[in-house]
Amino acid sequence: MLIGFVTAYLVLSIAIGLYAATRVKNSTDYVAAGRNLPLYIVTATVFATWFGSETVLGISATFIDEGLRGLWSDPFGASLCLILAGLFFARPLYRMNLLTLGDYYRTRYGRTVEVLCSLAIVVSYLGWVSAQISALGLVFNILSEGSISAETGMLVGAGIVLAYTLFGGMWSVALTDFMQMAIIIVGLAYIAWLVGDMAGGVGAVVAHANEAGKLNFLPAFDAKDIIAFTAGILTMGFGSIPQQDVFQRFNAARNERIAVQGTLLGGSGYFLFAFIPLFIAYSATLIDPALVANYQESDSQQILPQLILEHTPLFAQVLFFGALLSAIMSTASGTLLAPSVTFSENILRSTFRGMNDRQFLVMTRVVVVLFALLVTWYAIHTDESIHGMVENAYKVTLATAFVPLAFGLYWKRASTQGALVSIVAGLAVWVLLEIVAPEADVPPHFAGMLAGVVGMVVGSLAPQTLVRQSHGHSAHLNIGAHPQSRN
Repeated sequence: MLIGFVTAYLVLSIAIGLYAATRVKNSTDYVAAGRNLPLYIVTATVFATWFGSETVLGISATFIDEGLRGLWSDPFGASLCLILAGLFFARPLYRMNLLTLGDYYRTRYGRTVEVLCSLAIVVSYLGWVSAQISALGLVFNILSEGSISAETGMLVGAGIVLAYTLFGGMWSVALTDFMQMAIIIVGLAYIAWLVGDMAGGVGAVVAHANEAGKLNFLPAFDAKDIIAFTAGILTMGFGSIPQQDVFQRFNAARNERIAVQGTLLGGSGYFLFAFIPLFIAYSATLIDPALVANYQESDSQQILPQLILEHTPLFAQVLFFGALLSAIMSTASGTLLAPSVTFSENILRSTFRGMNDRQFLVMTRVVVVLFALLVTWYAIHTDESIHGMVENAYKVTLATAFVPLAFGLYWKRASTQGALVSIVAGLAVWVLLEIVAPEADVPPHFAGMLAGVVGMVVGSLAPQTLVRQSHGHSAHLNIGAHPQSRN
């Protein structure tokens, strides 16, 4: 019966996604939902940006193993990213009327920087989308009691997400995100109430976690731990800002005010609700300590779903797995679309010149299919945990794409030469340290970002000899002056 309910839910999701496809008339509809989304849907899509397998399965497992100190990157860094995006990036980027974030790099710095940063953005999605596909495989494996292998489950899950994302684009992402956010909130809130009561109440769970040292959040008062704390938060806090899916969500808003408010509300909502899976999972240590001990030795990510299957009634199981699948698919659809659009617009479009809007839309859908195949293959063959895949996804954009974006918006003297030096310096330092000193006190990707800052300042202030600066003024001076879509 549980599998029947889950199957019906998946069919409904596909139906909504295919209905959304009827709204797609051109590439702007496909990529940005016609820039016509109201506040409540923008809020839902921003919330759903991060609320995926990482939140329900990944960080809950990490919390049981490591406590809050293992969660500096998510939910703390992830929430910081959305809040910063709403406060400092949504308004100026929305005003520029761009199709993709890669278009910003072209407008501000030229074609070379556009290609380099767009490639970094696309590569960063490999682990993130794969994490969602891995989680879908895990869910189908658990629901079928092992009769569906994790690998087969990944193939099925990828096919479902592809089915509605391929045709409806951002419209499918937006409408399914809204439905899925409602299921996440209602389902997890009910499960938290039910499981908390079984564990002796909220106070008992919190007290147990505190006594076990799981609520220790702040770093120790020494340089090494403080650096690790800062790098942990900023890896996602800064590294996720130059991401197409974050940009795509506020860029699809009906107006500038909604873009800002929806991003702030979605980010705040994510931070609050991200703690509910932590509470539910940790309740298992009081309800069934043997279950926790068993899966800690094999796969901590199974503690939460196994707790639900073994200790709650059918109705609760339906709500939980509905919420879990909602969380995974809402993130998977957006993160599948984002790199595909970036690659099509900022890498391929200039290669195939003379393409009309319809041809571009067809090409983008082909790229969506190819990227779905790639991430599914990667998910099947990697041994990385869900949390690990997501946490590693943003290192490349932190080291290469964040500095040109932030400095380009807020420093008038940022130049094309400065951006190129920043990208090269950030990438070189990050890769070199990953090879020679991966466990250094200063994490390689964080050192890469710092090198990028130095490269931007030095490269911009030095005589402009490497390249001719084609955009010698700050992007915010151009806001609203010209749409940048190549349609």
